[in-house]
Amino acid sequence: MSVMKSSIYSSVTDAVSAVKWACDRYTKLSMNERQEILEAVKTALRPLIKELAEMTVAETNMGVVQDKINKISLAIEKTPGIEDLITEVNTGDHGMTLYELSPFGIVCAVHPCTNPCATLISNTIGMLAAGNGIIHCPHPRAIKVSQYLTGVISDAIRSVCGIDNLVVTLHESLMGFTAEVMSHPDVDLVVCTGGSSSLRQAMTSGKKVIGAGPANPVAIVDETADLSKAARDIVRGASFDNNLMCTSEKSMVVVEKAADSFIFELLKNGVYYVKNEEEIQKLLHVTVTEDFVINKRLEGRSADEILHCAGIRCNSSVKLIVAETELTHPFVTLELLMPLVPLVRARDFDEALEMALDIEQGYKHTATLHSESIDRLNRAAKLMQTSVFVKNGPSLLGIGFDKEGNTSFTIATTTGEGTTSARHFARRRRCTLTSGFSIR
Repeated sequence: MSVMKSSIYSSVTDAVSAVKWACDRYTKLSMNERQEILEAVKTALRPLIKELAEMTVAETNMGVVQDKINKISLAIEKTPGIEDLITEVNTGDHGMTLYELSPFGIVCAVHPCTNPCATLISNTIGMLAAGNGIIHCPHPRAIKVSQYLTGVISDAIRSVCGIDNLVVTLHESLMGFTAEVMSHPDVDLVVCTGGSSSLRQAMTSGKKVIGAGPANPVAIVDETADLSKAARDIVRGASFDNNLMCTSEKSMVVVEKAADSFIFELLKNGVYYVKNEEEIQKLLHVTVTEDFVINKRLEGRSADEILHCAGIRCNSSVKLIVAETELTHPFVTLELLMPLVPLVRARDFDEALEMALDIEQGYKHTATLHSESIDRLNRAAKLMQTSVFVKNGPSLLGIGFDKEGNTSFTIATTTGEGTTSARHFARRRRCTLTSGFSIR
């Protein structure tokens, strides 16, 4: 085999062969042994959290080290393991039917550059818990840190059970390599958390696909909301890791009665507020290209850097730029992945909800609503049908920050799984016993 280093392969064929051999051994282990492996992986990663965060920012030139530390910690501590593999049983007079979750086999896992370590760790824990082997296909902008991370995980697995190459990656990140892994006959499942092009490729692979699609999360604020808290929450979510999270607030729709007071509260939370058309044009010029796509050079960069590039002077450091625009402005329609968020005014809540539906564009990804009206909270959640919906809190709550709920960094909107976990990386199988088996 043409191996460059343990867990890093220069050939797709060799990588798949190595993982296939490892999978054959791994499936013979007990659930308790799987749990020991997961604990060993977590133990190996905990001392490296800061290093991984720093490596990611240095390689991708995006995001905030402390926020990446928080994301990586979250992925390690709050991603569900084997406890997520639920068992279902139906019993009756004539027998028992058992449903359990079994491994798919080999998983091709495609990762983004926005959350490379957190996504890789979270998916690895879930996929290993489900009993699978993994070939990681990282984004080219994060290949070095992804290779390093894969090696650490592979070494931890080997140290516990002696199985090598259960988790591997390739020596280069090329679309051709990724396509070859996806379409390889021995690959059983494709999990794509990358961009639209890799997702389209995955959907034509002929395999079972779990796909995270595009997003444009919107936050609604109505006149009944606690405006001080709403401002803090939205700034926290939208500025976190310079807005690289796919769940982070990318726009705001504010009911007219609340707008001025809400903007006043935003200004208390490190926001640079822009309404002047000249400044908005300056920001548009540096953040959106002539082809109406985001400027990759400013993706995940700080608000201060964006203002500097736009030639806008600010006397103090800011967390977030908020630009008041119309509904059709490119800041609203594009997922900027920058700490620059548009604010659109609505006449009333009904118009705000209608606008939010337009802004979200049917991606069914993430939305938040700040309101004290139970009726409005329920109506918006039901109508928007997003995979993640947060009521009266920052978007970060939708992926498990602040203690409630488990963590997932693959939000499968295109294929419908939503916030994925170990149970989604497994096959549901049925076993039936005849002649009755019931103690009722």
